[in-house]
Parts: sequence; C-alpha cells; structure tokens
Amino acid sequence: MQPSAFFPNASSYVGPHGEPPLSRTGFIVLSIIMAFFTGPAIILNATVIIVSLMHKQLRQPLNYALVNMAVADLGTAMTGGVLSVVNNAQGYFSLGRTGCVMEGFAVSLFGITSLCTVALIAVERMFVVCKPLGQMTFQKKHAAGGIALSWLWSLTWNLPPLFGWGRYELEGVGTSCAPDWHNRDPKIVSYILAYFAVCFALPFAVIVASYTKLMWTLHQVSKLACLEGGAVAKGEVKVAFMVVLMVLTFLISWLPYATLAMVVVSNPDVEIHPLVGTVPVYLAKSSTVYNPLIYIYLNKQFRKYAVPFLLCGKDTSVDDEASEVTMTAETATIKVSPA
Repeated sequence: MQPSAFFPNASSYVGPHGEPPLSRTGFIVLSIIMAFFTGPAIILNATVIIVSLMHKQLRQPLNYALVNMAVADLGTAMTGGVLSVVNNAQGYFSLGRTGCVMEGFAVSLFGITSLCTVALIAVERMFVVCKPLGQMTFQKKHAAGGIALSWLWSLTWNLPPLFGWGRYELEGVGTSCAPDWHNRDPKIVSYILAYFAVCFALPFAVIVASYTKLMWTLHQVSKLACLEGGAVAKGEVKVAFMVVLMVLTFLISWLPYATLAMVVVSNPDVEIHPLVGTVPVYLAKSSTVYNPLIYIYLNKQFRKYAVPFLLCGKDTSVDDEASEVTMTAETATIKVSPA
C-alpha cells in the first residue's frame, strides 16, 4: 500500500504530477548504500557486546560507556538501518502511521543515547586524566550513573512527540521517519528548537570543552616533563589525533542533519529536494559504523579480543592481566597530576 494511504502529508514526498521523489533505480541505490552501512554496523557493535560479555577483562567501569554506545548503535542499525534498507527496496514506507511513529521514536531514542554517550566518554576521559576533583577513583557507580543519564536524557526528549509536543513524520524520500522539522505549527517548531539545543548543541559543547581541557592538561604535562619525542609527547600527539578524528566524525555525522533541520525551521518556505533531505539522515545513521571503529577498535584492549572473534580465530587466548585503561587513545601510561 502506498504511503498516501497512511500519511496526510505524503504529497510532500511526490512530484507535482504524482511521481515518486526518486526513480526505482534511485531507491535501489539508496537501499544498497544503507545496507553497506547497516551490515558492518550490526556486526561490529554486536561483536563489542559479545566479547565484553565473554571476557571479564573488558568489564571495567571505564569501558561501560563504550559498551553502552555499542548497544545504542546496534539498536539504531537494527531499527532505522534495517527498515531503511527494506523500505528503500520497496520504494515507500510500508509500516503505516503507527509503524512510522514507532520507528521514529526507536531510532531517535537509540541515536540520541549514542550521541550522549559520546559526550559521556569525553567527560570520563577528562575526569580520569585531568582529575578536576582530585584523586577520586572512577568506580562502577559513576559509570552506571553516566549510562543511566544518557538513556534518561534521550527518553525525556524523545517521548514528547508521543504526547502532542512535536511529532514523528516521514523524512527525506519518504522511506524512514524522524522528528518532524518541516511542519510550521508553533508547538512542533518549539519542540525542534529545544531538541536541537539539548540533543545536539549541548552534547557537542560538552565534547569540545572536555577534550579541550584534556588536551591542555596533556600539553602542560608534556612541557613539564621536557620529553621532546618522549612517552608523554608521543601520547599527546596520539590523543590530539584521536580528538580531532572524534570531533570531525561527530560533525560529519550530525552537523548536516542538525543544520538542515534548523534551515527549514528558520525558513519554512525554502524548498528542499527529498534526496537532499535524505543525505543528512544517512550520514547520521552512518555513525553506527564510525563509532565502534574509532572508539573501540582503535583501543588495543578491545581490539585484541574483538579481532580474533571477528576472524573466527582458533587461538583467542590473551593475557589475563587487565591493563589500566584511562583512555581509548591508549594513554594509560601517561600519569597526570593536577598539581
């Protein structure tokens, strides 16, 4: 059944003469592209969860957020990713109005949780390395509290569309659903503005502030140690590379989507081609692949368990000695004093 049977605004996803926004070939290409991201995302994030359950060495408080991000990204891939592949292959959204609301809510819940977890990881690294509260030990209760906050924050801001403030609607070429940023209703516009502020701008500010503090601390340690080319200086370079990579991928994944939403909200009369509206959506969903590669598979501790698992290696035994991991960027050997 075509989407017009379920969505009163389905006309915005067809041309002036009733033609679909894309050709049949175009929809197939989008389905293949989404499958290219979704398949690896499911495999990589599921691997992280499985190896964490298999090996107690990985179940450290500082790794909890990494596993939480894998859970959220796996949820995004299993809902939004898989449905995008199927619906693009069909050329329309086939799950009806209720299905649209459920998909929009689920993808947004998992996506914002993952985004908040990225900010949580930045804060944890800053606290462990910079020690702003002195010699406080990072414990399980701190890790669990951060994870609970990420899910609660996401749930708080994704529930309102279910109760009348904002709503979930078809987006892009009409094969997936998300918070509606096309509507001019003041209630919906106010929700989108608040959503942008607390679910994108705030986490990004936290990430930048935390990594700026971390980089400054490491730079000061490097200067005090006077180790040109030494362990501290090399560690600083590694962290700088990782921070730049993390911030860039964050912006690539989320900035286009947030920018397009704000453009439409601020200028409702602007005409956005459905395909142009789809690209930012796919970039945001592609973060489910970037995140495990950058935050986890560049982590030596996770990699030595995950790679043999992925390759079905027979010899997956590793030393039972749990390494002290303070950062995914492998800067555990850098000891930083607040003085």
